[in-house]
Amino acid sequence: MNQIVLTACIAEVSALRYTPVGLPALDLRLEHESEIEEAGQQRQVKASVKTVAIGALAERLVQLPLGSLWQFTGFIASPRNSKNVVLHIQNFQSIS
Repeated sequence: MNQIVLTACIAEVSALRYTPVGLPALDLRLEHESEIEEAGQQRQVKASVKTVAIGALAERLVQLPLGSLWQFTGFIASPRNSKNVVLHIQNFQSIS
């Protein structure tokens, strides 16, 4: 299974672009901070994650303010000719 759920704030948003088939696409960088238990010890976790959203989701995300906190769900994949992973956002919701 390849499903990620991440609470993060929007740190960077690129300009809305279009794929070769004409779909809107948006590149974002999300920043996550949390505390989690690992091997019986509390651990501070900080991560910066490259993400992409395609289609109507990209058009919705481009309107959100920088620094706002959301819960994102999606999957990870490597772009062509790359060993790095990118989170492909499939949905997001407000953190209340």
